[in-house]
Amino acid sequence: MNAMNSFTRRRFLKSGAAAIAAPMILPARLFGQDAPSNKITVGVIGTGSKGIGGMQNFISHPSAEVVAVCDVNRNHLNAAGEIAKVPAERRYNDFRELLARDDIDAVLIATPDHWHVLQAKAAIEAGKDVYCEKPLSNTIMEGRALVDAVHKSGRIFQHGTQLRSSIANHKVCTMVRNQVIGDVRHVTIGVPPGLATGDHPPEPVPDWLNWDLFQGPAPMRPYTPWRHARFKETNNQAAWYFISDYSKAGWVAGFGVHDMDLALWGLGITEENGPVAIEGKGVYPSSGLFDTILTYEVEFAWRDGRRITMTDTGRHPHGVKFHGDKDWLFCRGSMDASNRDLLRTPIDDLPVKLYQSRQHEANFIECCQSRKETITPIDVAHRATSLCLAAGICLKLDRKFVWDPKTERFNDDEANKHLSYEMRGPWKL
Repeated sequence: MNAMNSFTRRRFLKSGAAAIAAPMILPARLFGQDAPSNKITVGVIGTGSKGIGGMQNFISHPSAEVVAVCDVNRNHLNAAGEIAKVPAERRYNDFRELLARDDIDAVLIATPDHWHVLQAKAAIEAGKDVYCEKPLSNTIMEGRALVDAVHKSGRIFQHGTQLRSSIANHKVCTMVRNQVIGDVRHVTIGVPPGLATGDHPPEPVPDWLNWDLFQGPAPMRPYTPWRHARFKETNNQAAWYFISDYSKAGWVAGFGVHDMDLALWGLGITEENGPVAIEGKGVYPSSGLFDTILTYEVEFAWRDGRRITMTDTGRHPHGVKFHGDKDWLFCRGSMDASNRDLLRTPIDDLPVKLYQSRQHEANFIECCQSRKETITPIDVAHRATSLCLAAGICLKLDRKFVWDPKTERFNDDEANKHLSYEMRGPWKL
């Protein structure tokens, strides 16, 4: 039996863990639009800073109610439980227990990258709608498996690339689509560089952390807080972002997927019309625990001659620059242009319209209610993430590759080995 499904609802109920005194919350899906409160009940999996931020946005939405939380870190778990006013019996260490609840409509997944697909796929199979933080997946084949699962299920999916819900980004991408700056053949993306650190000796596992469940499908490694915590030396980012056990492409996907998504949105590039060649050069740490990319430059080439260049911010400002044959536009929450008069361009009357969302979590809740597609649905999520992961493979192997966007494979056997990885048992797709 698949390990993801081995914790059945029947076993959970027999365990007594579900015998809670609090009244059962009836999920909105049992009533559709005629629900008594028409609220979407939400479970949160992963309650670090990113999970807390998303959770608070759900709490503030009048049509959402956070009813359960889950984390392998008991300190994070209880802090989230207090914020959401979730009682102890609905605070879980194991996400499978949360997914076994019938009173949850949707889940927020804000765990490390190596957990995203396993947890999102399990949630989809449990009948939940899913809001999953970026990047969608840790490997390209994982992402494809989740795409297939979402399409098969018909569940609502939202990717946490929330830059699409920015007014400025929406305006710039709309102007690009309408050729306000002329024909755009090249886009430049600037993404923060990775980080390096020294060696960190093993330490005893703290009693508030389920280290085995944190590792999950990743190789079992000796414990050190430098595998999961945040430090001023990591710019207050989680350390696992820079360790390939948990983040295969490092910051190229972990951060770059936001900007890649905007570039593709502005260009109007579809899933099927992907690049046909990818090449890049980068610098990796020479030693120490962190082993993902530091500085880099990657170029994606399309058959029609369009190009996207992704670099670290030492070479290009953080954000997305669309180079038209008349002018250029730049965005990442704010806007800039070669001719700043362009920034006053009214877009309401432009012929090409783009999906508009004013708040990402709100868009998800509204789509859970209406059953309409979100602003960053599963195909959009996989398109942006897969290109960043492909870039990570090219950088690691340090050579140019031909890429087939339909089969999602390289013209190189060694590169194709990196499209997936062997998960540590009992975890599997």
